[in-house]
Amino acid sequence: MTGVDPDAIPNLDPATVSEIIEMALSDHTSFAQIRALHGLSPDQVKSLMRSTLTPGSYRAWRRRVRQFGDRRAVYK
Repeated sequence: MTGVDPDAIPNLDPATVSEIIEMALSDHTSFAQIRALHGLSPDQVKSLMRSTLTPGSYRAWRRRVRQFGDRRAVYK
């Protein structure tokens, strides 16, 4: 991550945050789709996930995203 300033994340209502988290946790939704729907960059999504999830859950999510990315040409 490039050290995104958390203030750079727009003020989102809890329902939107929940939707973004659900999308990010899905193996079928790419960062490009999240950007198209909510206007957040991959770094902003990672920052949001880091601040919302527990540290262990965040690490597990990042590990899974990296593993899928290594196996697929186009992924998160």
